[in-house]
Amino acid sequence: MALVTLSGAHLYKQVLEVERPTAMAASHSSFLISDPPAVAEAKQAQRTRCLTVLKARDAGVDTTLCARLAETLLATECLRIACVWPLPHEIDLRPLCHQLSTAGRNVLLPDTPPRGQPLTFRLWTPQTSMLRGRFGTQVPEGPILTPDLVLVPLLGFDRTGNRLGYGGGYYDRTLASLPTVRSVGYALAAQEVDQLPTGPYDQPLSCLVTERETLHFD
Repeated sequence: MALVTLSGAHLYKQVLEVERPTAMAASHSSFLISDPPAVAEAKQAQRTRCLTVLKARDAGVDTTLCARLAETLLATECLRIACVWPLPHEIDLRPLCHQLSTAGRNVLLPDTPPRGQPLTFRLWTPQTSMLRGRFGTQVPEGPILTPDLVLVPLLGFDRTGNRLGYGGGYYDRTLASLPTVRSVGYALAAQEVDQLPTGPYDQPLSCLVTERETLHFD
């Protein structure tokens, strides 16, 4: 793999081409399969609205959300925290990664495998080289570790702990493979949906943090 930096809208388009629900005809894995067609269609309608909200967010809201996440995470005893290195349109958690590392926590970042497999996570530090991953992501050149807590990106959420992802099923597979790990979603308050359509293999969140509040589901 080669050193890389984000290249903007092209990478976002590439992710959607891979992750959109119409690509979900293939099985997630031997124990996770795709959503029924009606559920997939309903999710796609919600994705369109939620993505518009996410991309139109006010400047500075990422900083507020990172501060709230740091408060939540540093109040736990979790040492290995899986974070997310953002794509161009996503909430930027890089300041949070630095804050957690400075506080002595092990920051892990996802390494996206071939489709149908759960994510693996590699150790990141501010000195770690970043390598090109799948679908425009960046991956630290560090050892693979198992997280105690996983931060979960999303496009939408409801107040029962359901999340709306991009459609690739990576985090659902990952959380299913790590049943004792806490899952903390993060989003804008405006990404809330009254009731999300759910499939049989969707994994609910333990907790969700917005720039306004923290919701606990377990």
